[in-house]
Amino acid sequence: MDEETKTGFMREAIAEARNAAGAGEIPVGAVVVKDGEIIGRGRNRTEALKDPTAHAETEAIREAAKTLGGWRLTGCDMYVTAEPCVMCAGALVLARVRKAFIGTRNPKGGACVSLRGILQDERLNHAVEMEIGILQNECETVMKDFFAELRGAKRGRIKKSEDGNI
Repeated sequence: MDEETKTGFMREAIAEARNAAGAGEIPVGAVVVKDGEIIGRGRNRTEALKDPTAHAETEAIREAAKTLGGWRLTGCDMYVTAEPCVMCAGALVLARVRKAFIGTRNPKGGACVSLRGILQDERLNHAVEMEIGILQNECETVMKDFFAELRGAKRGRIKKSEDGNI
């Protein structure tokens, strides 16, 4: 697959991540692609749905499965802005996704290379190929900007007394 195609699909995932950030969600976005077409989109919606499983990857997998009319996403690839967690990596394996294109690592929760190697664990019945670093700087910037803004908003809520102390 050529770089232009990979970056084009990752830009779609980044757009989903930005939509998540705009809604106050952790900015992760994902798209599922089959035969050069996006068949599923997702972004984190855990806060909006009050659902701990409403991650970008699971949302994209659900939509792709609905589009295909079945749960096996054989021949499908996922583009995701940040390394999937344990739950999402497991979902990729269970859905039989062919390859995961990952924007950036997640050192605190990533289960593909950072903390675990679920996608390529030989004990499981399916392995997911992966490529990490697609538009890495852009993916990291979306995440960093979100948390910088969040920290700034929290600082603005801290009230100081008249003598300047908190």
